This record gives sequence, C-alpha cells and structure tokens, in this order.
Amino acid sequence: MLIPLHAGGFTSASSLADVCTTAHARSSLPQNAYQGIIIDDSSVSANAFYNISISDVMYPDAVIDYCNVTFAYSHEGRVNDRVLVTYWLPAPNKFETRFLATGGGGLAINSGNTAVAGAIPYGAATGLTDGGFGGFDVQWDAVFLLANNTVNWQSVYMMGYQAIHEMTVIGKAFTQNFFASNRTLYTYYQGCSEGGREGFSQVQRFADTYDGAIIGAPALRYSFQQVNHLHSGIVEQTLDYYPPSCELDRIVNETIKACDLLDGNGDGVVSRTDLCARHFDLESIIGAPYSYPATPSSRTTLAAPAQNGTVSEKGIAVAAEILKGLQDSKGRQVYVPYQYGATFADAATEYNNATGKWQIPENGLGTQSYGSEWVERYLWLQNSSTLPTLKNVTYDSLKEWMILGLHMYSDSLQTTWPDLSSWQQAGNKILHYHGESDNSIPTAASVRYRESVRKIMYGHLSYNASEAALSEWYKYYSIPGAAHCSDNPYQPNAPFPQTNFKVMIDWVEKGVNPNTLNATVLLGENKGQNQQICAWPLRPLWKENGTMECVFDQASLDSWFYDLDAVKVPVF
Repeated sequence: MLIPLHAGGFTSASSLADVCTTAHARSSLPQNAYQGIIIDDSSVSANAFYNISISDVMYPDAVIDYCNVTFAYSHEGRVNDRVLVTYWLPAPNKFETRFLATGGGGLAINSGNTAVAGAIPYGAATGLTDGGFGGFDVQWDAVFLLANNTVNWQSVYMMGYQAIHEMTVIGKAFTQNFFASNRTLYTYYQGCSEGGREGFSQVQRFADTYDGAIIGAPALRYSFQQVNHLHSGIVEQTLDYYPPSCELDRIVNETIKACDLLDGNGDGVVSRTDLCARHFDLESIIGAPYSYPATPSSRTTLAAPAQNGTVSEKGIAVAAEILKGLQDSKGRQVYVPYQYGATFADAATEYNNATGKWQIPENGLGTQSYGSEWVERYLWLQNSSTLPTLKNVTYDSLKEWMILGLHMYSDSLQTTWPDLSSWQQAGNKILHYHGESDNSIPTAASVRYRESVRKIMYGHLSYNASEAALSEWYKYYSIPGAAHCSDNPYQPNAPFPQTNFKVMIDWVEKGVNPNTLNATVLLGENKGQNQQICAWPLRPLWKENGTMECVFDQASLDSWFYDLDAVKVPVF
C-alpha cells in the first residue's frame, strides 16, 4: 500500500495523470542517493503515455500505460559532465515495488524503449542511461577518444560498469520517492549481448544493489570477443577462398538438416550442437547444389549476381577451420568457436562487380566491423571505425590483439571475475541464457564463464555437489536453435524464452526454483507452442514417444570446454 505523497496529496488511488507531472517528478529527485552526484532539477521532464502496444522477442506482447521521466546529473569535480537517465514508471495502482535496470547492445549503453517497455506489465519501474555520451542515441565510440592516442577514460569506466550502477541506485531512490513507498524494492537487471556483459559487470561488483540478474549471451572477455569477429575473415584470407554467400548458407542449412534428428526430435532444430560436432562429417556436404537469384544492394550489402553451384571442398575447408575456433600458428587454442548450425555471420563475403570475385567486405559491414573498429580505435587509439587493411594479418596477429586488449581493459571491460561469493551470500539469483546457434558471441563463451565460477567457488567439492550448490542461485540455459539474442529464421521451430523476468520474479520473491526455463516458439509451423529448456549441465533428448528428457551426457559436456593453451594466463 502506498502512503500519501504529501499531506493532502496523492495516494495509492491516484491515477497516472495525477503523478506524472514535472512538478511531482522534480519533488521526487533523490539528491543524496549517490555520493558525489548532483542532479539537475531544472532538467526534469515527465510525460504520460496510454494504451501503448509493445512487442519484442524478449517479452510477451502487451498494452501498457506509463510515465516517462527524464533528467540529468553530473559528478562533482568533472568538467563538461552531463549524464542523462530515463525512467518508465507504471500507474500507482499497478506498481509492485520492483525496479528493473537495463543495458545496451553493441557499442550502445542502452537498448532504448524496447528494453524498458517489458518491465511495465510486471509492475516494475525501470530505467536506462546515456552513460554521459551526449544523448540516448549516441554510442560509446563517438566519445571514446578525445583525440588520436588520447583516451576519454571516464567513458571507459562509465561504459564498463559505472553508468549502469549509478542509473540503478538513483532510479531505486527516485522510484520510492515517486510512489512514496516505504517498502524495499526488489531490484533486477536484464540485458543481452553487451547488455549481458553489463549485467555481469553489476553482479561482479554490486551485490548489495540487486536481487536478481537476467543475463543473455554476454559479451564477456571483451577483447577476445571483439577480435574474434575478425577470425572468420582471416580464415578465408589464409586459405585464399572467399565462399559466395549462398555457399555458406547451403552449408548451414545442410548442417541443420543432418543434425536435426540427433536430439531425437525431427523439428528442424539442432538442440544438441554438441552431438552435431561429435558425429557430423562436414565433408558429406561437398557437392550439395545451391541456386539463388540475384539480389539488389541494400544499406548493408552490395548487389550480388544469381548464384548457381555446389558446395566445394574449399568452402568446407573454410567452414571446418572456423568451427575449430581461433588457433595460433603452432596449433594452440586461442579462443572458443561457434557451434555447428550457427550461421557464418563473421565470414560474410560480398561480390565485387569490378573483379567478378567474392571478397571480405571492404567497408567493415556486418559483425566483422566490431573487430575492425575494436583494433583501430580501442587498441591502436586511432579515430577511425575500420582497419585500413587486413593484408598480412594472421592468426597470431589476432592472438596478440586479444592479449593486448586484456592488458588495456581487464579492470573495466573484460568482465570475467569468477568469484561471485558476495552475490551468492546476499541471496541473489542469476538467470543466464545463450542461444545455442548464436552467430555473434560463441555459446561456449558463456559455458566457459559459468564453469570458471563453479571451479573457483566450489572446486573443493565433487562435480555433482558443486553443480548442485551453484545451481541453487546461478542457472544457465542453452537455448536450442536460438540465434544472437533472438529467434532464428534458419531454425524457425526453435523456442525462445520471453518470460524470463517473470521466472526471475517467481524465483526471488516466491522461491520457485526454475529447473527448466519457460520458452515459446515464435516462428515456423509450431508458432505459439510452449517448450521447456533444460538447466545446464543437463541436455535435451527426446524419447520415441515424443517426450523430452533432460539428460546428463559426459562426452557431450566435455565437448564444450577448450584448453586455451595459447594464452599463458588463466582465461576465465
């Protein structure tokens, strides 16, 4: 129950219009919520929105009413410092004493309205930040350098972990003031990709701020992850073969077809990429025909001619090398690979009409652009979004760049600290998920981090005992067929978990342990079908009667782990 906001003022029966005013929002500002922060009360705006339809892969469709409050703050002692935050708040009679913090994606520190909208149906206030970058639509790379070789280190730490934490602490206090609530807020975080990395940045540092974190496909091992986007192109360069886009597509589709039944369920979904890696022979695809019509140019791709041919030995050699993961010139493993059945997004080629040949994109298009800009801007500190050339770049070059980034940003962006004792001791929960066919962040990257946490925190226990202890508060789910933070048109019957926030609420507030994760098929002939996702380390396997079991498979489990022996320090 809400207490009065002011003597003779608003109560729990107040409408959204009653509370969603600039005057009330300004009176709710928590000036002492965060030491060293000064909130600009003249910057406050408040606007009410009604009957807004929301739809996103991360949450079920809904129609919501909310109050959007935006204001700015600065840090004592910083010059030209201004950080914007936006909070969405439900109507007073819908507020359930919850706050949800959200993160971004790619080089953006927020995901805009799509991220915060999903909190309102659950009675949660929610927020996002611009990180002090100059606006909610301004990405980090716009402010990272003050000049060539001069880093804006404030932006690094804001992006790394500080801005999300400030937004959360301020937002919690503002929410309680706004609703005049004397009850402690349940506080959650939700984000995917860069937003997933930001989630672990909070888990690893601020256990006293949150109750639960929902983390999808996190961009952990930041330097490894960004440089890894260049690996597939360097494979093509090294093997001197640039597969036409349709050849790569055919390899993916034939892999999915061949591995579909390994899980016992012929639904067009590779639920067991581990079995695919162990039992499928890529060379069996050689000779598979493909035929694709000509495609026009678009904002992100050049025009391509009609393609007719068969999968070649060279194409399979490229695919096989990519699926090994980055290895150095001595054959030592540097980083983890993508799973069988994931599309070869990093290997995307474009057709050069002048030469009549396929090539690596020259303009840094697609996921390769993350790796190119990372090296040029963040390692070499040059104000450019693309490397001038990939000529003479080798697998060893990629390894050196990964390790250089580890040196430069281990305290801010790497985000792999494995001792989560403070989080566990606070009674907090983690719901960590990753699409098994992710084509941007290798699924094995998530598996590796969770395994690092298990070994560091429970290494003194047997495997079964340590898994049981970890699973009490840290659940991991590998989502069959899912792509990067999304459903997957290549495997349309794959489920995706849209109700993760509700699952976390029930776990934290009601003690409902999610031994399986609720998911819904969003595409394909099975659209709308409910499915359950096995909690790691159990894996799905269908019986002849069509029922799914979560089974333990040691050989398949072992296939997820890689000895990164090319790097002479622990890589958590």
